[in-house]
Amino acid sequence: MMRSLNRVGLLFFFTVAGPAAAQPQSNSSAMTDKIDAVFAPLANIHTPGIAVLVVKDGKTVFERGYGVRDLHSADLIDQRTNFRLASCSKQFTAMSIMLLVHDGKLRYDDKLTDIFPEFPAYGKSVTIRNLLNHTAGLQDYETLMDQANSRPGQPSQHRWSDENQIQDAEVLSLLENTDHGMFAPGTKWYYSNAGYVVLGLVVAKVSGMPFPEFLRQRIFTPLQMNHTLAFVRGKNEISNRAYGHSKEGSAWKQTDQSSTSATLGDGGVYSSLEDLAEWDEALRTNRLLTRSEMQPAFTPFVFADGTPPRWPADSDRPEGSPALYGFGWFLDPYRGHARMWHYGETIGFLSYIVRFESNGAAANPSALSDPLANLSIIVLCNRTDISPEALALRVADLFLDSAK
Repeated sequence: MMRSLNRVGLLFFFTVAGPAAAQPQSNSSAMTDKIDAVFAPLANIHTPGIAVLVVKDGKTVFERGYGVRDLHSADLIDQRTNFRLASCSKQFTAMSIMLLVHDGKLRYDDKLTDIFPEFPAYGKSVTIRNLLNHTAGLQDYETLMDQANSRPGQPSQHRWSDENQIQDAEVLSLLENTDHGMFAPGTKWYYSNAGYVVLGLVVAKVSGMPFPEFLRQRIFTPLQMNHTLAFVRGKNEISNRAYGHSKEGSAWKQTDQSSTSATLGDGGVYSSLEDLAEWDEALRTNRLLTRSEMQPAFTPFVFADGTPPRWPADSDRPEGSPALYGFGWFLDPYRGHARMWHYGETIGFLSYIVRFESNGAAANPSALSDPLANLSIIVLCNRTDISPEALALRVADLFLDSAK
């Protein structure tokens, strides 16, 4: 359940110019006030907080920070504060794979054993496409970590912890030490962090450069996402870094790293509102790949009989509802409006990115009146007591309500 904290002290925020030019001042100010009212009660200068970006039709209409990025320094969150994106990183991993397909260096139907010949025989049935849409059936690497840590006689240096974090190559090694997957590829859907760790390794193997460097050269630098990076402790530094926090009773505790915080392809990217605005614009205008090349990412997986996967009982989604996933994006609609979205959750951090597209406004004039068309909402948190998804959808509801 989402908690609501009392507003204490002065809330830090900043507002960008532009809304007045996009629409009448009164309407713009009213929407800004309504969005601010969603977030303002939740954080203050004595708590970790939230960064919020709302973009409509390519224009930033709301961009504010609430709270502090670090309780020790009390530095305020702003548009340049870099948060760990957790699983929202998967969209960058998927884009990396798609760029290699564009380059002709990789195919979606290539097998895992084509890239890693030493992988066990069950990898001969696992395709790159299976890894991208979570139908590969790889075993959960955190479960494999627990099994390895609990083995009698396991050397202490191989017991993973906050300080001795598992690395991508070790995840691959754990998978290579198994002789089977969870199910035959393509027969079930199971959200897989292991699959995206492996995809990051695929990018490194096929491109011939470390995965963080590929991200920098092919995505972040071309899009001028100058402070976004895949963090590798001891090799790069995060500017304007937000540190993760958790609530313990009435007090906050810094909880920034865990034994799995060093893996990259599944959740290792740090970014800010400023840089994610560039990412959103690149997706809107197809700056990295053409619309047709991007289409596989926006096409949800369905089984051979045409039926979609369903969320299991142990998920945080309604049991039995469609689990629609493309490449790095969930694709189920919201209140009848097409959307692409992803959440991120890791120790001390939560994130949510949602993009509502135009539904083909050029070909369908009625889509031009859709209040959610070309709307993007990004909510980043360095705390884990609130739901960025619920908050983002409250903002979407404001736009829907404004059209009534």
